[in-house]
Amino acid sequence: MMKLTTLLSAGLLLGSPLAIADEHKSPLTVTPVAKQLHVIYGQGGNIAVSHGKDGLYIIDDQFARLSNDIKKALGNIQTNRAEFVVSTHYHSDHTGGNENFANDGSHVIAHHNVHKRLEEKHGKNSKFLPVLSFGHDMTLHFNNEKANLKHYLHAHTDGDSVVFFTKANVIHLGDIYFNLGGLPFVDVDSGGSLSGVIDAVTDVLTHADDKTTIIPGHGQVTDKKSLKKYLVLLKRARSLMIEAMSGNKTMAEVVAIAPLSPLNLKYSNWLSQERTTELFYRSLKAKHHH
Repeated sequence: MMKLTTLLSAGLLLGSPLAIADEHKSPLTVTPVAKQLHVIYGQGGNIAVSHGKDGLYIIDDQFARLSNDIKKALGNIQTNRAEFVVSTHYHSDHTGGNENFANDGSHVIAHHNVHKRLEEKHGKNSKFLPVLSFGHDMTLHFNNEKANLKHYLHAHTDGDSVVFFTKANVIHLGDIYFNLGGLPFVDVDSGGSLSGVIDAVTDVLTHADDKTTIIPGHGQVTDKKSLKKYLVLLKRARSLMIEAMSGNKTMAEVVAIAPLSPLNLKYSNWLSQERTTELFYRSLKAKHHH
């Protein structure tokens, strides 16, 4: 038993052996995407960094254990502490560092539902919680940039915000967009829905042009063309599901048909084809499906 516990505490069973193999090497990659914007890739959701004469702020902050590495990476871009941390939704691979940044004086901003879900998880006096929360939308006038935060209801969760950097022509979609060549995780238990993801992506595309840089929640930074392809894939997945669900089939019956097989996609152990099918089934059955 001792051996297993040691392995667990080393994190080797938590799916990050590479990060542990060389503890002195930062697991982060920093890439410029526009004049005053960088993206930090790490072990959670992609982080956008706005920097300029007013200071700097970040969109999402991955896991708590990476906070020091993230702060170092930010220091290499510009020496100010992060003024704001915008949480695109409440999942811990995007909000894990909230408390560490709040302790440094950063102000967390997110949708009301993110506040609600983080409060349920961490308690009402927690530093993980946003100190500024909003309903439909909000704008940050900072670094000579207008960053519009827009809430999309029932998308990946019930608290997703997309950040539109209007001057830089960059859009951060959080986990509404998984750019990993497959289908997204729709967190039905947190108010997510497949149709909501489709509606959000459809709307975001109306704000994008051929020069827009698209930052997904996971995967490489990309463009409007890729996001359009993703939308086509999502719509096809939905129609395959709806077809398979006809005649009021149960979830088990639909899973047995494997309706998503024609899409020929790769799945992860964490999000198998079966689990994706179950989540999509529940989502399409749910009351907020439209």
